[in-house]
Amino acid sequence: MCDSNNTRREFLRFSVGAGFACWLPAGIQVESRAAAAEAPGKAANRTTVYIMTDLEGVAGVIDSENWCKPESRYYEQAKEFLTLEVNAAIEGLARGGATDFLVADGHGPGAINPKLLDHRAQFARNWAPVPYPFSLEKGMQFAAWIGQHAKSRTEMAHLAHTGSMGVFETTINGLAVGEFGEMVFCASQLGVRSIFGAGDLAFAKEAQALLRGIETVAVKRGTTPGRGDECDAETYAKRNLAAIHCQPDRACEMIRAGAERAIRRAKTDTGFGIVPLKPPFERVTILRKTADKPRRIGRSSHPEDVIALLNAPLNYETLTD
Repeated sequence: MCDSNNTRREFLRFSVGAGFACWLPAGIQVESRAAAAEAPGKAANRTTVYIMTDLEGVAGVIDSENWCKPESRYYEQAKEFLTLEVNAAIEGLARGGATDFLVADGHGPGAINPKLLDHRAQFARNWAPVPYPFSLEKGMQFAAWIGQHAKSRTEMAHLAHTGSMGVFETTINGLAVGEFGEMVFCASQLGVRSIFGAGDLAFAKEAQALLRGIETVAVKRGTTPGRGDECDAETYAKRNLAAIHCQPDRACEMIRAGAERAIRRAKTDTGFGIVPLKPPFERVTILRKTADKPRRIGRSSHPEDVIALLNAPLNYETLTD
């Protein structure tokens, strides 16, 4: 069990003012190819930001059942909250000099409201035939995350999972990674610097541990102790629901300020935002027990390409402890 007083002090140490804010790097730059084609001489002056989004890390999104599914009674409200957080990030990044924005809707059934999305942004959704790297491309300068949650098995996290609530853990070359970490690896392979992330406090700490110097904003904090290793998939999905949230307008204010600070830092300090990659790569994913299946383990490998690794099928077998 965790010491609640120590946890509270740690949260306050990461906070700023009355809001829950962790400051590490933020942002994403990607050059608008359409603009570059129209005005080749001005291409070097453009800064495009790629923004990966998710829903569970948004302030005011309380749980999965009522907020995160198309049939949820507050699903449209959750989409609005996320889109407004994205717009706040775009405004902050624009103040810091960004000119173009690609917003990737990374939540399973989708969670961006295109009508409410900032008019400066382009919107990416659906990826075929393979998903990774979700429209992120070589030549983009920066990447940022909005609404991001922590990886599965994270202490004091809100709605933590990796891909789905049925995943116990995913590792790449022995390092446990979540959805954020997987995309950071993709970005690093493509030479795109990861500089900003907003979500719950546990995610902010995860991001800082993986990428020293990243700027983050924590818009809520989970209050459920323990990792949930004893849970099957169904139990784990209902486990990490307790949290304390920023008011959504306040969350947007913090994201706007953090995003601006991140891109200004990134333009003057080139020493953060890339994770060194060491091939060959091996991915291992362990699935939680379900009502009709035991715990299983899957593996994939690639000699040099982490994006190909993440797109490769996993060959599962029963895990015997």
